[in-house]
Amino acid sequence: MSSCPAFSIRFDLRCPPFAKSSSADLAEAALAQSVWAEEQGFLAVILSEHHGSPDGYLPSPMVMAGAVAARTTRIGISLAAMIAPLHDPLRLAEDIAMIDVLSRGRVIPILAAGYVETEFHAFGKTLRDRGPVMDEICQFLDQAWSGESFEYHGKMVRVTPRPVQQPRPPILMGGSTRIAARRAAKWADYFVPSTDACFEMYREELQKLGKPDPGPPAPSLPMFVHISEDPDAAWEQIAPHALHESNAYGHWMAEAGLDGPYAEFADEDALRRSGKYLVVTPEEMIELCRGLGAGGNVAMHPLMGGLDPEIGWQSLRLLETKVLPILRAEAD
Repeated sequence: MSSCPAFSIRFDLRCPPFAKSSSADLAEAALAQSVWAEEQGFLAVILSEHHGSPDGYLPSPMVMAGAVAARTTRIGISLAAMIAPLHDPLRLAEDIAMIDVLSRGRVIPILAAGYVETEFHAFGKTLRDRGPVMDEICQFLDQAWSGESFEYHGKMVRVTPRPVQQPRPPILMGGSTRIAARRAAKWADYFVPSTDACFEMYREELQKLGKPDPGPPAPSLPMFVHISEDPDAAWEQIAPHALHESNAYGHWMAEAGLDGPYAEFADEDALRRSGKYLVVTPEEMIELCRGLGAGGNVAMHPLMGGLDPEIGWQSLRLLETKVLPILRAEAD
């Protein structure tokens, strides 16, 4: 059986004050690494969204997606996740359609309700505004991407040009709650939750609706894995960035009362012991991938927490030269 999982590459462009690189440096590196990922046969470039973060977290994944589309020709472009309630639905439909046109049919939108209260306040909204938007957004996009005129808030509107993907791009939902799982089961094409437990809720909701069971979630590695010939030395370089990322996400999730893959840690040693941020040798990476198998997923995050692009490149080059050739030879 093939031992090579599907690989993706993720960017959120966090740039904390202690980072050696600027936001412009990280954006430039992300585009170059997206081109590299396509050359390596990766499945997708994953672009995330948050607003007003002190570390410059990517606020406009659709702008970044346009740049990725212009530099690549085959790799999927996943908007994961778009915080749908912070966008005008009509403009959201237009912008995603335009990215699909620019990329000739490669956009994969994942829509989420959001959970960071300060973001909503910045847009003149509250977390209570999420429900009505998320209850309607899938049906709205389905109608909008038909290319036909339809009534919206008492006016006739039309979204053109139509997306390249026909009859439309897939509409996925993300989330961390039973409510999100229920919405995805009812309206979306698939669900991308933050935990396996939430995916099981999705399967239960599909069953209630008499819809096919997609089976268990694909196995995957933790949210960050870095490859190095000297993991201890590499961890010393990576640790401040990993602690920043985990604590920033963990703080947001704790404020929202959510369970998720991130948590706040007192120090770098505690974070490393948690196993959430892996720094491994090429040989160890091969074994991890063999454990996932062909049905698994690996998301590389080479600029995690504002990591120096050169450090990220070191990991990617080892993946290219010492890991992927072996996995792919075993798959042949």
